[in-house]
Amino acid sequence: MIKTNVLHPLRPMLALSIAFALSACAVGPDYKRPQAPGAKDYAATPIARDTAATTGAGGESQHLLQSMDMPGQWWTLFHSEPLNALIDDALKHNADVEAAHAALKVAWEAAYAQRGAYFPQVNASVNPTRQDIAKDLASPAASGADLYNLTTAQVSVSYVLDLWGGNRRQVESLVAQANQQRFQLEATYLTLTSNVVNAAIQEASLRAQIQTTQQIIEAQGRILATLQRQQELGDASDAGVAAQVTALEQSKATLPPLDKQLAQQRDLLAVLTGRTPDQRIDAQFTLEGLQLPTDLPLSLPAQLVEQRPDVRMSEEELHAASAQVGVAIANRLPNVQIDASFGSASEKASQLFSAGNGFWNLGASVTQPLFDGGTLKHKQRGAEAALQQAAAQYRSTVLQAVQNVADTLHAIDSDAQALAASERAERAAAHSLDVARRQLALGDLSESALLNTELAWQQTALALVQARAARYADTVALFQALGGGWWRRNDAQDVAASSR
Repeated sequence: MIKTNVLHPLRPMLALSIAFALSACAVGPDYKRPQAPGAKDYAATPIARDTAATTGAGGESQHLLQSMDMPGQWWTLFHSEPLNALIDDALKHNADVEAAHAALKVAWEAAYAQRGAYFPQVNASVNPTRQDIAKDLASPAASGADLYNLTTAQVSVSYVLDLWGGNRRQVESLVAQANQQRFQLEATYLTLTSNVVNAAIQEASLRAQIQTTQQIIEAQGRILATLQRQQELGDASDAGVAAQVTALEQSKATLPPLDKQLAQQRDLLAVLTGRTPDQRIDAQFTLEGLQLPTDLPLSLPAQLVEQRPDVRMSEEELHAASAQVGVAIANRLPNVQIDASFGSASEKASQLFSAGNGFWNLGASVTQPLFDGGTLKHKQRGAEAALQQAAAQYRSTVLQAVQNVADTLHAIDSDAQALAASERAERAAAHSLDVARRQLALGDLSESALLNTELAWQQTALALVQARAARYADTVALFQALGGGWWRRNDAQDVAASSR
């Protein structure tokens, strides 16, 4: 009986609601994706597609290939199993990744919550009361009693017709914000993996610098011993010995800062992998344990806007701002709401659903803002200005992305040349120092000349280590600048699906 009473009054309302929902329009601008940049390259003059090469470690020539698609796990191109394992560990335990996953779920739940406004809002209530009517008033109860019980069971239905598409625009905006969080998650992945690889490269560079500095200290110690023997024979001055002692101690003084930086890199790797600094990381990195990738992808600027997470985030922000203009316009137009309720009331709970105790009502209301002091008008203007702001920010993000790739390409080319020059300089300085040591032993070279030769070799040796590390870091920067290959990562679709 109740079922019949429920459906009968609701049928007209549901039919009317569905008709309005299907035929209603959505005010405001329909979003259109911005055009891709028309640039064909990253420099006014063509950038070399093959870099300089040298014979030492990390000196291979690198080739930029437009036909090459970036692998989703780009760090595997360095062919370091400890590095691969460490990144897998970081992706599983890093707190920022976990927070980004949660933020994505929050964004999608907000979009789903807003979609609930597509449907009527239905509430049920049961209200048992005991009432005592004043003697001078007529009792509303059928029994005429002044003291009676009344139980009311009621279902209320309310539905706001989305005539102007304001709710649909709000959902559109929230979905765009959820997609923005999706790309924020991809940016978090990319930042984390890049930071881990860069930390490993920096650790390898510091270990090489410490090793080179120790070799320099050993060589300076041998030179000092030679000078001290010559001093005993009267062939070396006190000033020469003192100068060599000064050079030796200066070299020793450079070790503690390098040790400090190495310890800090280890701390950084611990935190990136979800550990505290007191927890041990077994993996240790050297430049010899990393292989420089020789084939590198090169995407056109038009492809870049599809690949970079920051550009995609900015685009979704633009989409959300476009939808908010429609929301602001819809808020200024008439609002139509349909309300209905039905139920039963009885003095006896056992007779609540008996014949004759039912009631229902159906009504509608139309609300049109007439005067609000300009509030809604200025909110619409603010939304339109926010759309212009988002469009300008998107253009700026695209330009910065293109610049980022261009800067990285210049660095890859110039640092390859710098490494070749550094290697030639180190070989020449090492040969010059070897000759100087023999001349000093024969008494054919002054102490000051030896010190100058020794200092030149020391500087070139450390510069060579830093130049090798720079090539690895440049390669990481290119992978990061091109978007990190998230679209080819095995779990990319799973990440998007799990958040929904």
